[in-house]
Amino acid sequence: MTAPLYDASVPVFRQMLDALADLLRKGEAHARERGLDPDAMLAARLAPDMLALVGQVQRASDHAKGAAGRLAGLQPPPFADDEQSLAGAYARISRTRDYIDTVPVRAFEQAAERTITLPFGVPPMPAARYLYGFALPSLFFHVTTAYAILRHRGVALGKRDFLGKYLSE
Repeated sequence: MTAPLYDASVPVFRQMLDALADLLRKGEAHARERGLDPDAMLAARLAPDMLALVGQVQRASDHAKGAAGRLAGLQPPPFADDEQSLAGAYARISRTRDYIDTVPVRAFEQAAERTITLPFGVPPMPAARYLYGFALPSLFFHVTTAYAILRHRGVALGKRDFLGKYLSE
């Protein structure tokens, strides 16, 4: 049996998490080249009522691990939102990647029949609707916003940076 929701989710989560780490590395290099504190970028935001860069990393992590766990019928691990440095942000991305890599493909075989209930009061929904209508768009939103924050700070990034290594594999 194939696991189409696995194929539509986990490889995309990997791609976007790897791209996010690469975006942060480029931001770090940009700051260092200018004699700036790279960790200070984590507090940057596009607007006063939006999450800072560190919050975008945390939410991207949460959406990737949350979706991988929920689709597989597992409880995703909680991560404290306590990153205060780029090293912490890289570690968060790495822990997220490690978690989604441990979720077995076979756990997704029944994913299409699952109903996903989120903890913030929206009605339960079929797994495919959750993935395509919430989890993937949310992940893309937070990675895109991280990209936009870094661009706003002057980091030289392009669409290929957002897409990550996908085009070179």
